[in-house]
Amino acid sequence: MARPASGHPTDGELEILRVLWEQGPSPLGDICTTLRTRREVATTTVATMLRVMHDKGLVARSQVGRGNVWSAVVSREQAAGSMVGKLVDRVFDGSARRLVTHLVDAGEFSEKDLQELQRQIRGQQAKQKGSDAK
Repeated sequence: MARPASGHPTDGELEILRVLWEQGPSPLGDICTTLRTRREVATTTVATMLRVMHDKGLVARSQVGRGNVWSAVVSREQAAGSMVGKLVDRVFDGSARRLVTHLVDAGEFSEKDLQELQRQIRGQQAKQKGSDAK
C-alpha cells in the first residue's frame, strides 16, 4: 500500500526551500548551481522535485521569458512549526514539554541557550498572567 502524501517537506525539498529562502525567487539553473555547492544533483531531479513541491503547495512558479522562476510559498517559520508539530505528535505523544525535556537532558543547550530559554519562559509566563487578569 502506498504511503499517503504528506504536506511536510522531505529532506531534499528542505534543501531546495533553503535555497529559495536565502536567494529569493530563482530559476531552475540557479537553484541547481547553489545545490551543487553542497552535493551533486541532476537538473531533471531538481525539476521533478520542484513540480512535486508545487503540487504540495510549498513553492510557486511564474513564467519569465522562456523559463520558470520558483519561489517559496511557505516561510521557514511555517515549515519549522509544521515539522516540529509532527515530531511532537509522533515521537513525544503530543507533549512539547517532553521534547524540551529530551533536548535539555541530552545536553543540546549551551549555558547561553539555557539563559535565553529562561528569558523566553519568563516572558511567556508574564503574557499568560496578563491574559488571565482580563
